[in-house]
Amino acid sequence: MIEEGSKRGKAMVEKRQLFMEMRAQNFDVIRLSTYRTACKLRFVQKRCNLHLVDVWNMIEAFRDNGLNTLDHTAEINVSRLETILSSIYYQLNKRLPTTHQINVEQSIGLLLNFMVATYDSEGHGKLTVFSMKSMLATMCGGKIVDKLRYVFSQISDSSGVMVFAKFDQFLREVLKLPTAVFEGPSFGYTEHSVRTCFPQQKKILLNTFLDVLMADPPPQCLVWLPLMHRLANVENVFHPVECSYCRSESMMGFRYRCQQCHGYQLCQSCFWRGHANGPHSNQHQMKEHSSWKSPAKKLSHAISKSLGCVPIGEPPHPVFPEQAERPQDQPHTIQPKPVANNMNDTMLMSSGAPTPNKSVLESPSRLDEEHRLIARYAARLAAEAGNSTVSDPTQCPPTDLSFNFDANKQQRQLIAELENKNRSLREILQEIQRLRLEHEQASQPTPEKAQHNPTLLAELRLLRHRKDELERRMSALQESRRELMVQLEGLMRLLKVGEDEEQKQAAQTGGSPHSSPSHGAGCSMPMPIRSTSAGSTPTHTPQDCLAGVGGDVLEAFAQGVPRNLRNDLLVAADSITNTMSSLVKELHSVDDAAEEEESHMRNGGGRDAE
Repeated sequence: MIEEGSKRGKAMVEKRQLFMEMRAQNFDVIRLSTYRTACKLRFVQKRCNLHLVDVWNMIEAFRDNGLNTLDHTAEINVSRLETILSSIYYQLNKRLPTTHQINVEQSIGLLLNFMVATYDSEGHGKLTVFSMKSMLATMCGGKIVDKLRYVFSQISDSSGVMVFAKFDQFLREVLKLPTAVFEGPSFGYTEHSVRTCFPQQKKILLNTFLDVLMADPPPQCLVWLPLMHRLANVENVFHPVECSYCRSESMMGFRYRCQQCHGYQLCQSCFWRGHANGPHSNQHQMKEHSSWKSPAKKLSHAISKSLGCVPIGEPPHPVFPEQAERPQDQPHTIQPKPVANNMNDTMLMSSGAPTPNKSVLESPSRLDEEHRLIARYAARLAAEAGNSTVSDPTQCPPTDLSFNFDANKQQRQLIAELENKNRSLREILQEIQRLRLEHEQASQPTPEKAQHNPTLLAELRLLRHRKDELERRMSALQESRRELMVQLEGLMRLLKVGEDEEQKQAAQTGGSPHSSPSHGAGCSMPMPIRSTSAGSTPTHTPQDCLAGVGGDVLEAFAQGVPRNLRNDLLVAADSITNTMSSLVKELHSVDDAAEEEESHMRNGGGRDAE
């Protein structure tokens, strides 16, 4: 009796200890209940060392302790629960290095008392198997998509369809966690919680379940769950930005930017506490940022995105097979690999396993848009060249003429698309020039610093010299792109003149335009065409227009009879693609130089203070 009384007294002390430490963190000053709940549960997770246990290790522990053979409604006493928690933490210490070992006994005591206080408020000394699984799977570490997959395997039937009654039971259990940290009025269970998550759907499969619970925003009753994972991901994220309220020169964690006040940004501490100054108000819409990107990185990403080098609109989670999966706590369960998304079949989707595959950002099938357009254009030209080798017009099918007219129309559309692409590239280059000027103005040192710190002045001279070199290389890249576009325009001009000459001869002889294939390059009919790169309108003969063009285009038309036009155009397209890749690399070099200059400026400021 005395021993049992001492154990009960120790349990009460440990129970009060966890909640007293949580109150000492002063989370109640956070004005938004969502952030307040997520911060409290994150504190409990870290204090009990559950963030070190991955969800797959948790599932393995369930199997090792025979919970996969028990019904969800079966009850286990506190002694067996303590045994299960002991196996989880002792296995964790085996995986951790010796310098990062945890206090197993303390972790077991804190977590055991928190679970009993949450799920056994009436003091029966027993918990259901489903309560324990729901709590541990939610509060452990790992990816949220893996946790939700495990939850779905527990609440779905043999055909892979969610059972609404089981999902309702899951909400009952998981929403006891906010109630345990005194946030029940905001996120307590109600009878309408299930229908607020799935108001219209009747048949819920795995991908639909993940879409709803991982949406932005998620269902209101579970909005704290993804936020808790985002908190874990940004705890060590650094933002080199000054807070507009507390004037702190750096931020850790989340960063919030006002959508109405230009340049107004708050650190997470000021935003959570509702601080505001100047024209800004707490009623303004704020955008949450979990990472920092410099302006140059944003521009390079935008260029790569416009050229098709990065996927657009990635799905929030991998797409998994729709057939039923075996419960993931059954023995010998192999995690199935997801099928590729039909909308983006060039991406390798993550399988949800502990070592997921990475998405492929670039592949041979994801060519640059200009490259694809030029390749399609070259293929049609090659097909027409093959048709033009027929000397007898009577051997051509009657539909060749109409097909030729349709091909010419498509060629003009492709040329117009290429001109639009070139116009967009010019706008991007203008934006680069504008950002470079802004960077030069921001990096200008004050005369006082330059006079009192000659070392800083010498470093700035070196950085300016490096910047001038980068600008010269950028100009060379722009000139190369301009020369390639001039070559392509000359080639298109020659082809157009050849078509007109064939049509003219056909009209004179009454035959097919394909009857004289080798006279297009030698005709002298002027063909005016607007040049978007060279800035002039040539009106001389097509043979003379090759005087300023070199490389493969000159070789192709030097002998009077074109060689393989498709290969020539593909070579030119490869040159354009390589040039744009070099441009993106140079943008990254400019960004690195800017970061280096900013670092030197901070070091210079520190030396001045000394």
